[in-house]
Amino acid sequence: MLQQTLKKYWGYESFLPLQREAMQCVMENRDSVVVMPTGGGKSLCYQAPAMCREGLAVVVSPLIALMKDQVDALRVCGIPAAAVNSTMSADERRDVMRQIHAGTLRLLYVSPERLLAERTLDFLNEQRVSFFAIDEAHCISAWGHDFRPEYRDLRQLRERFPDTAIHAYTATAGQQVRDDLVQQLELRRPNVLVGDFHRPNLQYYVQRRERGLNQICSVLDRFRGQSGIIYCISRAEVEKTSALLTEMGYSALPYHAGMTDEDRTRNQDGFLTEHVDTIVATIAFGMGIDKSNVRYVIHAGMPKSLENYQQETGRAGRDGIEAECWLLHSARDVMSWNMIIADSADDARDAAEASLQHILDYCTSVECRHASLVTHFGQTWDRDSCDACDVCLGELEVVDDALVIGQKIISCVVRVKERFGADYVSMVLAGSQEQRIVSNRHDKLSTWGLLKDQRRTDVRQWIEQLVSQRFLQRDNEYRMLSLTDAGRQLLKGEVTPKLLSPAADASKQSPTSVLDSWEGVDRGLFEELRMLRRDMATERSVPAYIVFSDATLRDMARRRPTKPQKFLDVHGVGQQKASDFGERFVDQIVNYCRNQNVATDPAPESVHRRLASDPPSAGALQSFALFDEGLGVEQVAERLERAISTTYQYLESYIHQRRIADASHWVPQHEIDQIEVITQYAGVERLKPICEALHNRVSYDKIRIAVACLANRPSEQNFSE
Repeated sequence: MLQQTLKKYWGYESFLPLQREAMQCVMENRDSVVVMPTGGGKSLCYQAPAMCREGLAVVVSPLIALMKDQVDALRVCGIPAAAVNSTMSADERRDVMRQIHAGTLRLLYVSPERLLAERTLDFLNEQRVSFFAIDEAHCISAWGHDFRPEYRDLRQLRERFPDTAIHAYTATAGQQVRDDLVQQLELRRPNVLVGDFHRPNLQYYVQRRERGLNQICSVLDRFRGQSGIIYCISRAEVEKTSALLTEMGYSALPYHAGMTDEDRTRNQDGFLTEHVDTIVATIAFGMGIDKSNVRYVIHAGMPKSLENYQQETGRAGRDGIEAECWLLHSARDVMSWNMIIADSADDARDAAEASLQHILDYCTSVECRHASLVTHFGQTWDRDSCDACDVCLGELEVVDDALVIGQKIISCVVRVKERFGADYVSMVLAGSQEQRIVSNRHDKLSTWGLLKDQRRTDVRQWIEQLVSQRFLQRDNEYRMLSLTDAGRQLLKGEVTPKLLSPAADASKQSPTSVLDSWEGVDRGLFEELRMLRRDMATERSVPAYIVFSDATLRDMARRRPTKPQKFLDVHGVGQQKASDFGERFVDQIVNYCRNQNVATDPAPESVHRRLASDPPSAGALQSFALFDEGLGVEQVAERLERAISTTYQYLESYIHQRRIADASHWVPQHEIDQIEVITQYAGVERLKPICEALHNRVSYDKIRIAVACLANRPSEQNFSE
């Protein structure tokens, strides 16, 4: 029933990881705590079961904007949903009550304050409430990053509705927060489900902020006409950045708590309806936004914690296709946050300082960004390379003489008697003759000017990297640097740090997911469909992504359907949307294809057949002899000193060139059998649907290899014929 409901209303063929398990809890009336990263499909975990169960599902939501977007999106899909909030007239609220009495409403969205009003509780006691869903549930816990006291009172639900299941949903909750949710809500033997925090479609880049506006513009220039968010620490920075971008011809508007409600609403609506490309905001913007097609998130300053960073970057790429996340940071950011948290109570200040150190370590880390985030949230990273961050894509290069540079920096900290901070030490090493350095006679030190041939910004960054690798530590009060035991070992040459700097010839690579998501898409048609989407959203006064997501438009521009049934085959097209929008979108597709002489309703073609005609690279050719010897992927990778992901690409080329049809040497036979069955209805033009159908239990690399071998089978056996 759940799968049919998913297809009928949302147009999805399969579940995302943990969705089926979370929905089953709702169906079985069993309490649950569900933690899924932003974009993981939490809302569907309670929306789909609400259409399968009798009664009214009550959803607790913290913001009016979030309620409105959720209700609009459900109604467009043909689902009877409503919200009750302070912006509604008495007549509008009475109309919602009538729908509930009549039993025609399936989902009701309310704020915690309104839900816990005595009149509301009395009213709901007279209705058939199927379950309670608490969105943004981390707000309940004082250990959460966005604690809201009004959420704490939701514990009353257990007393007033003892036989009704309660389900808590959040994107960010560590073990301490999860335990607190169970206790505060008095959940009974809840099923606690924690999803994978790895978001492979997000590409993470971290840079020291040097030419802030230019760095921001370089991202905006690559995403002209597409949606993005820029986060700043202060309202003043928001106003300044937004004004400068507008003056330079970019489509940008500000958003922060100091603006009037009217101005904030107008700017937010402009962003949601795609009449403006970029919102420049403080962290006040975002929680109430469910916009799926945000293609970039830029932090123009360092956020205050990795929890905030995870949630804010999670607003990018919620449609599952690629998006970029840029973090620009400087020492000034740390000073700004320390000033903000200085007046906090002792316990809160200690927690805030620890959180600040975690995000600072992330900024100066020399490890894969995806790995850093995943392990921070308590999960294991078992992949070689993410192929989707500046570290793994070669945007940063390892400094050859890291030991010598590290020793020079450590030695300078010792020479200034461990009484100064990172900025000061970097100036001494760079040979600065600033007054205080001369006054302290530090221009006479043997370490003065030792790194004057390096950029001071690089020296400053290396100091931070030594701190994050625990060779140096900071005094919490005055931020003075001092040596650790590991630092003393480094000084003796017993250990070597890993220092990174921006690669001089770094050229931005496209992760495999980017290539996959655009495979077969007619980009001209995609742009025309995007404009049609915007117009139809404006007509209906709803955000553009509610009409169709970017992922749906790409699939439309790939399939180019001209018949109603084929339009329903497009990813994300349910029956109601096909009825409401199908005719106009199909007309647009037909007209475009006729004018551009492009084929309609093309037969699916294997990406891998196209690749088979590409000549193998020099690196791939080196691997062929090793694969001929029967060596496995890891052995070849070790022999050639290549990453595992790169070696899989070599293997794919090898399979095409040798016309190998049996993948069992590299992929377990039971997985090959599953992939073969799935490709019979999912096709092979995209790998993501295959991966989703396998509940992400088989890696993209193995799927790619299995499909490559299947494509080499004789035509009478070949699933793509």
